[in-house]
Amino acid sequence: MVRLRASLAARAEAIEHAIDRLLPPVKGGEARLIDAMRYATLGGGKRLRGYLVAEVASMFRVDEAGAYRAAASVEMLHAYSLVHDDLPAMDDDDLRRGQPSTHRKFDEATAILAGDALQTMSFGILADPATHADAGVRIDLVTALAAASGAAGMVGGQMIDMEGEGRSLSLDEVARLHALKTGCLIRYSAEAGAILGQAAPEVRERIAAYGRDLGAAFQVADDVLDATASAEELGKTAGKDEAAGKSTYVALLGVEGAAREARRIAAQAEAHLDIFGSEADRLRDLVNYVVERRN
Repeated sequence: MVRLRASLAARAEAIEHAIDRLLPPVKGGEARLIDAMRYATLGGGKRLRGYLVAEVASMFRVDEAGAYRAAASVEMLHAYSLVHDDLPAMDDDDLRRGQPSTHRKFDEATAILAGDALQTMSFGILADPATHADAGVRIDLVTALAAASGAAGMVGGQMIDMEGEGRSLSLDEVARLHALKTGCLIRYSAEAGAILGQAAPEVRERIAAYGRDLGAAFQVADDVLDATASAEELGKTAGKDEAAGKSTYVALLGVEGAAREARRIAAQAEAHLDIFGSEADRLRDLVNYVVERRN
């Protein structure tokens, strides 16, 4: 785990620098917008999604500059989703990564626009030849991110989540909700590294399956954390799911049952990496990190 933490820290720093370069401060009428975008994306977070892009890309000997551009792209997309998710009309949260949410630091209108701009910028980065010389690869990246983040992916999951407040959902319904809201973007992040590396279809499918199950394990563990960790540990408001009357893995399975389910799915994720040998060791370590983390 020590090696993974060092790897996570090194890649997080590289992703931070990539975002900083892609999104520099400006002067003029749009300065406040850019400041809000930088506030939402820089200076915190696990960079799990960006890490997956860069780590998988390294397995296929992808140029680091292009890999970190793609990693920055998915982190911007993820940041947009958090900015909008924290808004009063959505989850109504004043705390994110231990700091005031973007709409609290700035205002609601600026936060909405910052999220809009981060979303569109994430696709622009992928479409730029600086990310990959092959236009087919760039199209695949854009198409995969659109599928993972739209109505059939993350945003669809957010809608199901909002409509599920105060209702009792079955375990299968909760699993589908989170497969869309959280899992699709994590699956994409792993698959993006394989797309950049122009991996064979069967290899790309293995990586995507790993990402899918990693995302599922991440969400189950997240439900456990929401029920057991403090706001200081989480860097966001604790216990919000229970307070909102949401159906969660913990509500359905209990804390211990949900923890067992996270470990079961994690083992499933790890099994998809059998064909990669020691080159996938950091991805295996990441599975354990996801279910054992405290934030």
